[in-house]
This record gives sequence, C-alpha cells and structure tokens, in this order.
Amino acid sequence: MSTCSSSSSSGSWNSTKAWIVHGIVAGVAVAVAIGARVYLGQTKKFRSRVVGIIPARFASSRFQGKPLVQILGKPMIQRTWERAKLASTLDRVVVATDDERIRECCHSFGADVVMTSESCRNGTERCSEAIEKLKKNYDIVVNIQGDEPLIEPEIIDGIVKALQEAPDAVFSTAVTSLQLEDAWDPNRVKCVVDNSGYAIYFSRGLIPFNKSGKANPQFPYLLHLGIQSYDTKFLKIYPELQPTPLQLEEDLEQLKVLENGYKMKVIKVDHEAHGVDAPEDVEKIESLMRERNLS
Repeated sequence: MSTCSSSSSSGSWNSTKAWIVHGIVAGVAVAVAIGARVYLGQTKKFRSRVVGIIPARFASSRFQGKPLVQILGKPMIQRTWERAKLASTLDRVVVATDDERIRECCHSFGADVVMTSESCRNGTERCSEAIEKLKKNYDIVVNIQGDEPLIEPEIIDGIVKALQEAPDAVFSTAVTSLQLEDAWDPNRVKCVVDNSGYAIYFSRGLIPFNKSGKANPQFPYLLHLGIQSYDTKFLKIYPELQPTPLQLEEDLEQLKVLENGYKMKVIKVDHEAHGVDAPEDVEKIESLMRERNLS
C-alpha cells in the first residue's frame, strides 16, 4: 500500500513538474514573442526621420558655377532635386548653398534652401551646418551629390535602409561596377569592402593594385557613387574631427570617417554613373538623356 501511495505521489509530482516546466517554457515563449514585437517595433522606428540635402556651391575649382549649368533646358541642381524628390524614404529634400545665385535659382522651381557658410570644406561639412539650421530633428541625413543629375531614387532609398539596418554604422554609401576605361581616372573614386559589406578603403587610384601594375579585367573593381547618408548624431561631430593623413593625401572626406574608427556600410547597385565633373561632361549627359527619352 505504501509503495502504491509512494508511486502515486511520485507520479503526481512528476506530472506537476511537467506542468511547471511546460508553463515556464510557454512563459518564455510568450516573453520572447513580446520582446521580439517590441524590438521589431523599435527597429521600424530606428532612424526613421530622413532628410535629403543637396550641397551646392558656385565656386568650384574644376567647374565654376556647375550647379547652374543648363542640361536640356533645366539647371543641373533642378535635375538632381527632381530625382531626389522621387525617393520614398526622404521626408524632405533641401538644397544647402553659400551662393545667392543658386538660392534664387532653387526658389524659382520650388526647392527648400538653407544658406551655409563659404568656409565649409566639403559636402559633409555643408550638410552638418545645414542640419543645425533646420527646425525639425532628423535621424538620418542623405548627402545627395548635385553633379549626378541622373541619380536613381532607388539608390537613395537603398543607402537609407542600409543605415537603418546597421546600428553599428554611422555612415552608408553605394558602389557600382567600375568600367575598365575609368580605372586610372582620379575623378572616379574606387572602393574596397569587407565580407560583411563595410568599407575598408577609398582611393583615387586603382584598388586593389596588383603587382603587374595593370588593371585586371577579371577583377570586380568597385566605383564609389558620391551619394552617402549619415547618422545625424555623428554628422554633428564630424566637423570637430581633425583632418586625417589619408583624407588629406587622397582628398576624400570618407577616409576621415574610417581613420577615426567609425563603421561605414556599403551597398552595391547596378548603376551607370554619369557625373558632371567638367564642362565636356554636360554634352555626354544630354546625349544619354535623349537616348533614354528623358526630358
């Protein structure tokens, strides 16, 4: 009898333990599910407010007055602004300039303009000053190069989403395949990335550079597209970072980010880069637009 009672008690206890374990597991599962929903909810809101800024200056050493050059009847700055307005991730698009002629031109086609100082050394610093002058707070600032009037809105959206999905990065940008004829052009900036899609280095020279001293037609070289986005908190401290040796030697502002130990996310896109670096590039852009029936 005692054995039977003992067995019954033991079975009852085992059953009770099973229910306790089941309850704990179920509770953990519920907690994980709730936690996941909370996390996903935070992720959706993470760096959610986005502004696109187009830095534009008149006094360019290579092409004076470049933002105002006419491309099939419209100023290049207007062409760029119209393309940027098509991006779905941007809450607002603003032109940042230090020149009244550019400001007046932008106002004529309805663009928001923020006036910045002539002392800005590059587009990133101009974006940094502009974000300080905007009344609304933004989580991400997209620096949209004004000299690529055919920039794809999908690329803008791509780098914004890349930064939103990489909380350890403060900067994101895009690359595309480098054409061999541009291998030695210093105006075509090259990039190398690691296996996780973070930037290792940028250069005006060909990278990687093999010991033969020639471009390898089989190697997938990457061309950096000028568009880039920043975490706003980082952008505010960027001007305070001292110029770095590699940045100064290559004259590439991205290198100051890397040299100071910050992470930069890179996405690869299928895009034919058609920047306007010199007056002769305007005719090339116009010919391409005619071929594509772009007005």
